[in-house]
Parts: sequence; structure tokens; C-alpha cells
Amino acid sequence: MELIKKYFDNLSETQLEQFSKLQELYQDWNLKINVVSRKDIDELYLRHVLHSLGIAKVMEFKAGAKVMDVGTGGGFPGIPLAILFPETQFHLVDSIGKKIKVVNEVAEGLGLQNVKTTHGRVEEVDDTYDFIVSRAVAQMETFHRWVKNKVHKKQNHALKNGILYLKGGDLTEELANFPKATIYDLPDFFEEDFFETKKVVHLPMKYKG
Repeated sequence: MELIKKYFDNLSETQLEQFSKLQELYQDWNLKINVVSRKDIDELYLRHVLHSLGIAKVMEFKAGAKVMDVGTGGGFPGIPLAILFPETQFHLVDSIGKKIKVVNEVAEGLGLQNVKTTHGRVEEVDDTYDFIVSRAVAQMETFHRWVKNKVHKKQNHALKNGILYLKGGDLTEELANFPKATIYDLPDFFEEDFFETKKVVHLPMKYKG
């Protein structure tokens, strides 16, 4: 929890309370449905919560914005971002039902009013969003194909509408076909060794009506 306060120092009392509840909620649910690896649950704030908030160092979502989290798993990056941006609407999608069950219970336990969920494949979601976020659920080419028709036409943010993707390692080959992608290195924002090779990739996407 101190990690979160270290990098986000203007949190409200409500946000502080919600972030502090995450450990207990995930520990409880992880005993029933394993959504976070056993070793990671002890480092939840570093490996999951702060990692998810790396997106917030690149993009400050505005009130009324719509963001879809694809392959959310246990709710990352969507749940931490929903706490940080309470005026932004988050749609968390995963094809595995038990993971969405955990997400629903965590969102309810935190009292989050800006989260909705879908148990299903992203291709079946019939809506458009300002941004689509995710944590390395597929190669960029595959991911881009899944979400290419799901971006709003109207731009409201400093960055163009599109994908904000948490990835790691050398992305030269993976992004070779995406010259408009911008890579943000998380060590520029976070000093912990865990982030040494971690990145946020922004890929603008044109609206296809």
C-alpha cells in the first residue's frame, strides 16, 4: 500500500481505503478461485496494482471517458484504474467465467460504481471506447485484430484513441508492423527492479464505422 502512496500522492480518503482493501479481497478470493499466482499475492501491490497503474503515468483518463479492459483476468489493469479514475467508465471483459466472478465480487467489495463486466470474448462486445487497455494477453497483431472496430471516433484526450498495452521485454519484432506505436518505459516512472523491462505501448487506432 505504501508503494501506491509513493507514486500517487493526491489520493482521496475513499481511494486510499479502496486501495488498502485490495490485499484482503484478493487473498480471500484467491483461496476459493486462484486468479493470482501464489507468489504474486504476497506482492500484489507491486506486481499487479502498481503495474496496472503504469497506464495512469502515460494517460490521465477524463471524466466520462470509456475504457475497455480486455482479458482482465482477476481485474488488472481495470480495477486499480477504476479506483484511480472514478469518473471514467470501465468495462472489464474476460472469457473465463470464474475470473469475472472474482472481478464482480472485488468491484462490489470496493463499492466501485464505474465498473461493468462481460463474461465472453471481446469480439462479441458491441460498443466503442476511448481506449482499450490490457496486460499482454496476446501478440499486438492478434490483439489489434480483436479490437480494431471498437474505438470511438471522437478524440477527447491528449493521446489519440486506441490501445494502451502493458508489455515487457524487447518489442522490436512484435511492433514492426505498427510504426505509429509509442513505447513508454515504466522505469522512467517507477524505480523498483520489477519494472526494469516493463513498458506501456500506445497504439493509436482509426475509427472504422
